[in-house]
Formats: sequence, C-alpha cells, structure tokens
Amino acid sequence: MNSNSEKQLVEAAQKGCVESFGALYEHYYSSIAALAYSVLGDRQLAEDAAQEVFAIACKDIADLKSKEKFAAWLAGICRNTVKQMLRMNRNNLVGQTNKSAADSLLTRLKTESRSDGDDLNTTIKEALSNLKDSERELITLRYYDNLPYERIASVLGISTQAVHGRLTRVKRKIAKYLKRNGVTGDDYE
Repeated sequence: MNSNSEKQLVEAAQKGCVESFGALYEHYYSSIAALAYSVLGDRQLAEDAAQEVFAIACKDIADLKSKEKFAAWLAGICRNTVKQMLRMNRNNLVGQTNKSAADSLLTRLKTESRSDGDDLNTTIKEALSNLKDSERELITLRYYDNLPYERIASVLGISTQAVHGRLTRVKRKIAKYLKRNGVTGDDYE
C-alpha cells in the first residue's frame, strides 16, 4: 500500500467508510499483533490486544490529525493497550512475559537441533529476554513476522535508516551477549 492510497483510506475511514477501515485492518493487523506479541509473548493475548487496538482505532480515527502517520498512531495505541493488559493481568503474566517471547523467538531463530543445544537455547533465551521492549519489537517484527524494513519503519513511525541502524545495534548486542556467555559462531552455524 503506498502512502497516497493509505491516506485516502484513512480519510474515507474518518468519514465512516467501513470498507476503508477494513482495508487498513487487513493491511496492519499482522504487524500490530506482532508488536503486541513482542511484549506479551503469548500469541492469543497478542491477538486479543490487536483486536482491542483496532476497536479503539475505529472509535477514535476521527481524532487522527496526521493521516500519513496512521501506522505510528496504531503502534502507539498498541503499546498503550499492551501496557494496560500487563497492569490488569500482572499476577498472571509477570515472569512468563519475556520468557515466552524469548522461547518463541528462539524457535524461529534456531536452524537446527544439536546435542549441546540446551545450553545454547538457554543462552539465546537469556539474550532475548534481556532486550528492552523496543529492541524486542524490532527483532519480532523483522525475524518473527518477516516484515521488510519499510513496513517496520511505517509501523514504528521511524525511518528505514533508523530501522536498519537499530537492528544492527540490537544484533550486535545479542552477539556480544552470546560471546560473553561462551557461544561462538561455530555453535550456531
């Protein structure tokens, strides 16, 4: 979807066109669910959060001033929704949130099972769970949801250069953590 067609869809949705909002929903749903998943670590909760995000967006879309920032606006609603879910379910989610996200990301990143894989798996889980939420968002959107840099940039409201730079730093951070913990390139090639 190019920026002009997205802007037209947003304008039409602001005027009450359900089909236009549906097209925006179809285009952004998986990205918003992945963004929620990066924090919640549970696919079902992430999908619940995404549904809530779009319900809020549908209700509040008329208040959106910058039509070209629709994706970033949605991401902001998503972050707030996820924070609210975490507060409401603190007792159930604390302790499993980052661990679950790390477990699922590990599954996607790991390419083959090995006999000494348990130690490697544990170390990778620890590396991922030690990331900040914003860093885990990037890793999730890129490697779990397989989004291109342009789409990540749109969802997060940053430039593609910023996406590239931040991903590079996060990957270096993970590599440094793995190296500090005795994992070499030979361990995961």
